[in-house]
Amino acid sequence: MSDPEILIESLDHEARGIGHVAGKVIFVERALPGERVRYRSLRSKSSYEFAEVRKILHPSPARVEPRCPYFGRCGGCSMQHLDSPTQVAVKQRVLEDNLLRIGKVRPEVIYRAIHGPSWRYRFRARLTVRYIARRETILIGFHERKSSWVADMQTCEILPAHVSALLVPLRVLIGSLSIRERLPQIELSIGDGRTALVLRILEAPNAADLALLETFAETHAVDFWLQPKGPESARPFGRAAPHLIYRLPEFGVVIPFLPADFTQVNHAINRVLVSRAIALLAPEPGDRVCDLFSGLGNFTVPLARRAREVVGVEGSVGLTTRARRNAAENGVADRTSFLTQNLFEIGRAELDALGRFDKMLIDPPREGALAVCKALVDQGTNAPSRIVYVSCNPSTFARDAAILVHQGGYRLLGAGVINMFPQTSHVESIAVFESG
Repeated sequence: MSDPEILIESLDHEARGIGHVAGKVIFVERALPGERVRYRSLRSKSSYEFAEVRKILHPSPARVEPRCPYFGRCGGCSMQHLDSPTQVAVKQRVLEDNLLRIGKVRPEVIYRAIHGPSWRYRFRARLTVRYIARRETILIGFHERKSSWVADMQTCEILPAHVSALLVPLRVLIGSLSIRERLPQIELSIGDGRTALVLRILEAPNAADLALLETFAETHAVDFWLQPKGPESARPFGRAAPHLIYRLPEFGVVIPFLPADFTQVNHAINRVLVSRAIALLAPEPGDRVCDLFSGLGNFTVPLARRAREVVGVEGSVGLTTRARRNAAENGVADRTSFLTQNLFEIGRAELDALGRFDKMLIDPPREGALAVCKALVDQGTNAPSRIVYVSCNPSTFARDAAILVHQGGYRLLGAGVINMFPQTSHVESIAVFESG
């Protein structure tokens, strides 16, 4: 019996092709819209089914040959078989569908997508390390798709070339350490001119291990950091620099950061994003602006070049402290203030206590900014007249947009995608709300 055929109609949020057979929804791995394919079922339920492509009968004109030999096994990418312009279009469709389906809102304008290099862009990554005793080998990389196994990868097309070239030497290095079975993770963090590798260690390295690390660091021009416990425990090893930096040249800003700090993975896109966000917020010289989920001051510090005063609010004490220092080092300490506050539990009273703001920037994690949006609705006419919302999750953004529009009386002036993670289905976006 031959495999069944299906016409692929669209993509879901994980870049799987979607089609219908006899009223049943079929999700087909690595199938693209417009393609007719033969598929094999992987898991079947009464109303839907997961499947994989067996043969492409009519390929999409947007289909391309994946650049990485591990694509399909490695879980780091899901869209390498789709050309870059179509990837951006798919993400824009996901954003608009979420806004309409979840938020029941439609932006008045669709902004031009923010996009940049499609390869070698990932300046932050968390790589899993696994010692395979029966093979006496070390694996370093991303997890395989939908699996806890580590992909057996020797190169990576989304990591910078010099880091991709380190994957095999790192396997050799870690395999030679006494703690090779007690080193489960390497966190990559790249700043301007420096590459830091944070080793998560469950056991202290011995003198021979430390000598090997020092030699490797000198040979390959990397900084090792050792992290025995949580992220705050990470410390530079040997000749490693005490911090990294990235620049926002348009604003004359330099942001120092620690390798374990949250920073955007794509520095080129981040520079464009900061410029676009500030342009859309349009701060006047006399404005008082609030930056919620402010982190290290990625938006706060450059905003202080344009506004009278900027208040950054962040949930992490460590990040707040470093953001305050970053503002001072960039000469804007007198125009900024930073507070530590749990923004997932904030209410109107706490928001009112910060004082009135003319404009606000919100850049939450994947959970979104539900409590913030409810507090803004409760503020009524005291709420900011303009809000720029930067999202990394279209569904929570759509939920929050519904609150601002349907309960708070804001207009959704525009929204567009940020292709922060090319070759993946991850959707980031930026939007502007204005009071009616």
